[in-house]
Amino acid sequence: MPMPPTQDFQGQPLVRVGSADTYLLLAPRHGGRLVRWVHRGQDILYWPDHADWSRPARVRGGNPLLFPFIGRHFVDGTPGQWRDPQGAVHALAQHGFVRDLPFDVTANDAANAITMTLRDSEATRPGYPYAFVFDARYALLPDGLEVTLRTTNTGDRRLPCYPGHHFYFALPHTQRAATTLTLAHADRVRQLPDGRPGPAEAGESAYRLDDPRLQDTFHVFRSGAAATLAMPARTVVFELGLPGSAPWHAVTTWSESETSDFYCVEPWVGLPDAIHHGHGLRWLEPGQAESAVCRLRLTA
Repeated sequence: MPMPPTQDFQGQPLVRVGSADTYLLLAPRHGGRLVRWVHRGQDILYWPDHADWSRPARVRGGNPLLFPFIGRHFVDGTPGQWRDPQGAVHALAQHGFVRDLPFDVTANDAANAITMTLRDSEATRPGYPYAFVFDARYALLPDGLEVTLRTTNTGDRRLPCYPGHHFYFALPHTQRAATTLTLAHADRVRQLPDGRPGPAEAGESAYRLDDPRLQDTFHVFRSGAAATLAMPARTVVFELGLPGSAPWHAVTTWSESETSDFYCVEPWVGLPDAIHHGHGLRWLEPGQAESAVCRLRLTA
């Protein structure tokens, strides 16, 4: 297909989708990363002024894609490993391998949407011995953004997966106390040192972002999945119960430190280590495809 329009950003030729004041900048060759989301002239996501593009997977910012599994995995207490149903142990980095690999642009509408695609290769099979196609589609909406993560099993045996997002929302740390996260009915869960999910604690309907209970916490939905992040400058409404979408199992909240000028609200299909405990684990049969769709609506 023809090369999509690009824009120089921090010395990198990023793909641009959108109009003059509402657009996306994406780095397909660096993990399909959404780097900037600008809505009516305002940055919605955080990106550092001096990002290290020699190690873009380690940059705190944008929206890293998490696949095939999210979070940390353990085998007999050893992190970075998982055991398949046949008993074989595989090495897999936290949040999977997508952030370190190049995607192809397989569909592009410079005004509205882009699809980026990753296929299994020699780089993926040692840690995840399955044949797959993983598509990430970003589509601008008049009042937000729709993102579709589609996994297709192109092999001859059933495939496990539970992808997710890692949105870094731009938020001065001084505004955390003035920011509220509202959730559908959910329990608070944290990961134990051996990888298992810890005991569930009854969640609340709303939290201030300076609440220490939010740090590195999974909010596991009991029924319908939904969340709203109300910041002083704008509100982000997460629509997670869309028809035809795989169920979103949880939203995770995290920030690097109390003085970081970003806050992460991350929709996840499963919990870390789900391949071992089953919470949110998805299995795709040969030839089957499944999409996890979320919409982020913006209001002033």
